[in-house]
Amino acid sequence: MAKSSEYSGFYRLSITERVKAVKEFAGLTDEEATLLLKASSLSFDVADRMIENVIGIMPVPLGVAVNFVINGREVIVPMAIEEPSVVAAASNAAKMARARGGFHATTTDPIMIGQVQVVGVQDAYRARFEILTHREQILKQANEQDPVLVSLGGGARDLDVRIIDTFLGKMIIAELQVDCRDAMGANAVNTMVEAVAPLIEKVSGGRVYLRIISNLAVKRLARAKAIFEREALGGGEVVDGILKAYAFAVADPFRCATHNKGIMNGVTAVVLASGNDTRAIEAGAHAYAARSGHYTSLTTWEKNSDGDLVGTLEMPMAVGIVGGATVSNPIAKLVIRMVGVKSAKELAEVIVSVGLAQNLAALRALAAEGIQRGHMRLHARNIAINAGATGDLVDRVSEQMVLEGKIRIDRARDLLQKFTKV
Repeated sequence: MAKSSEYSGFYRLSITERVKAVKEFAGLTDEEATLLLKASSLSFDVADRMIENVIGIMPVPLGVAVNFVINGREVIVPMAIEEPSVVAAASNAAKMARARGGFHATTTDPIMIGQVQVVGVQDAYRARFEILTHREQILKQANEQDPVLVSLGGGARDLDVRIIDTFLGKMIIAELQVDCRDAMGANAVNTMVEAVAPLIEKVSGGRVYLRIISNLAVKRLARAKAIFEREALGGGEVVDGILKAYAFAVADPFRCATHNKGIMNGVTAVVLASGNDTRAIEAGAHAYAARSGHYTSLTTWEKNSDGDLVGTLEMPMAVGIVGGATVSNPIAKLVIRMVGVKSAKELAEVIVSVGLAQNLAALRALAAEGIQRGHMRLHARNIAINAGATGDLVDRVSEQMVLEGKIRIDRARDLLQKFTKV
């Protein structure tokens, strides 16, 4: 009989019962099924209330980047990531930035955009005018949905109305601008746009469809700047090499996708560690990089009159320190404490600084020694572990593979067999 993934009431099963069902479907061994039920700092009771159909906890290594000075404050930065060399690279770049004061970061107000889509309007410009005429009433109705946010100094601040051309004709997009304070804001914004949709529909004479937050948070930006001394980077030739690599990324989207991915190695690792929404940040970052119609670098790099390298990073940064997993995940709560921030804006400043450090580290590696040298040494450790090495054997196997230049699973197994016979 063929297997079927169709289940009725799967969510009603206990976690143990779900694991049993998955075990039978996927043909897992008893040992593999037990691994799914292994305890974590995130309890199953909490996890089962965070998402649906929970069957386990997926662990990700949590490291800490050191050496950071951000706006004059000494900072250590927890980073959750599985990729080798990222934490070490961020720490190394932060150390190089210290000579010129570290990272200087700023943020705009935490404004998120909530969109209401209106279709079927005969006169789009008249409808836009009518919506804007009712601006105060719309904002008042929006703020009535979240009096706590308003009492903290946040809430709906403004209303914009755009007319866009689509293959289905003109559409009107009414956009609430909401100050979310220390929250990421998705729930608050979505509640507000749902509430004002009937009024917008009435005054526009059209029909409302989508009512949803935008993850292109162009009004919630974080910026970081740092100066890296020429000699600390390896000399003027390395500086020029970094600028050539940067010019390549600016001009070519194929290179730029990897360039910006390097930035997001740092950004996403801190976002994940702090319990924030990595998908929202990733989507906003790449959309922002393409806002001109050409996908380009999120960072800028230039050489100053002293021959030192100056870097800046500007990107949307919709993160919070209250609500969601930032509160429900105990490790995320600890991460916020470790970073020592008291507001979402401060957290955003830390994250954007790490992104700039990560980009510098990658560009320097490419310009000075090639990206593989340090990365592959750490990658070799993962290969050794994957081959079954434990304890000191991990180091022996990985070091030998690096020495030979053969970092492969088959070579790791051969070396493991050789070393265990000695």
